[in-house]
Amino acid sequence: MAIRMEAEHDLSSAEWRALEHHLHNENRRLTGRDDDRGLAFVIREDAGRTIGVAAGYSWAGTSELELMWIDQAHRGRGYATQLINAFVAEAAARGARRIWVSSHDFQAPGLYEKAGFERMAEFAGWPEGHSNIILCKTIAANGSA
Repeated sequence: MAIRMEAEHDLSSAEWRALEHHLHNENRRLTGRDDDRGLAFVIREDAGRTIGVAAGYSWAGTSELELMWIDQAHRGRGYATQLINAFVAEAAARGARRIWVSSHDFQAPGLYEKAGFERMAEFAGWPEGHSNIILCKTIAANGSA
């Protein structure tokens, strides 16, 4: 059987999910932890249109907030804070001790800091001319943030 490498820069969503599934299965096997679950809160208008989301996962005593977004027309109304608070509370209820988030300097690192996240690292030049900031919120053993 011949093996070859090819550039495939636009993998389908289905193939991407299948590859992530393989990786997650390997992670579960290597850590002995199979408690990974999606974690998401969504704010919608009455018509069902999404105006905000906080989404990520919990696994092995940690959580990551991977996607945080508020529609431009709905910013400044406290929705982001509500979403972060709900995300943190659910992660804590699942036993997460740390919640991680990455935010570029032009996004909302200050929002996370106001919510009790601490800067852990800053990577200059990601993207060029900006920084990517890694923040973490530590949750006490009793589940309080």
